Amino acid sequence: MEQQDRHANIDLTKIYEYSELPDNKSGRCDNCDGFKFKNSVSKGKFLRECLNCGMKKYI
Repeated sequence: MEQQDRHANIDLTKIYEYSELPDNKSGRCDNCDGFKFKNSVSKGKFLRECLNCGMKKYI
């Protein structure tokens, strides 16, 4: 239940850590269920950004 609560209250201004918020559906955005991402390296970590809603997550 707690995992679903975290996915329900996603803040798009925050960059999430995968260890804190694993994918609800593998390879899909937790916020909009999108599957297209822009990938880059930031602070030595792999950063995944959803092209639909802008949710960011360090993988």
